[in-house]
Amino acid sequence: MIEQNLEIPAADGITEALLVRPDSSDPLPAVINLTDGLGFRPAFAEQSKRIAERGYVVLTPNIFYRISKSPVFSFEPDLANERTRERMAELRGPLTLAPMERDGSAYVDFLASQPFVGGGPMGVIGFCFAGKFALLVAAARPDRIAAAASFHGGGLFTDTVDSPHIVLPRVKARLYFGHASNDAGMNAEAIEKFEWALRSWDGSYESEVYDAKHGWMIPGARVYDPGNAERGFEKLMGLLDETLQSAEVRP
Repeated sequence: MIEQNLEIPAADGITEALLVRPDSSDPLPAVINLTDGLGFRPAFAEQSKRIAERGYVVLTPNIFYRISKSPVFSFEPDLANERTRERMAELRGPLTLAPMERDGSAYVDFLASQPFVGGGPMGVIGFCFAGKFALLVAAARPDRIAAAASFHGGGLFTDTVDSPHIVLPRVKARLYFGHASNDAGMNAEAIEKFEWALRSWDGSYESEVYDAKHGWMIPGARVYDPGNAERGFEKLMGLLDETLQSAEVRP
């Protein structure tokens, strides 16, 4: 396995990124791994390696580069702590819909320029806040993104004019949404409204609610649920294998 700590172009500057890939001479499909609101940390490095072991080039960027280099917290974050929540709000501040689309497109372009990345479709994964980021990347680059997954994604449907679901008509990727049954950022009403938007969209998707709390996929989190996390990981790998290894982006 090859691991590289890089600085790569993003939409509004340079960001650090971890790139992990098998030690193979064959070009492989690429996956963009977008972290939750606490930023890059060892749990995401391990996750990236695990995906790469299944035959993928995995790029995990610091999505908060406009505010801070990684690590983005100078203290031990605790979601029960107001200081942590204030810092998370600061980090997310610049990431409205348009900047997320532009960043995602830059990450796609970087991967496409690498000789070890195949010329076929790519995938994108987002956790927590970045669940909507993954959807936006799929909308920004329908020419390359064939699979997008969101786990305990927050704010996928809101009652504002900039609700992420409005980009669905531009998406050609196959989508997967793993919601948490206990999630203040995506409650049952929001999930129901988002389901309506997905049914109205002429695309392929799967959406399900896990009996788990927001953040259950991330090792080290207080709410980490190993059983549901493993189930979610296999769902993710099924999506990637079925779309990136054998399918094309829909015309």
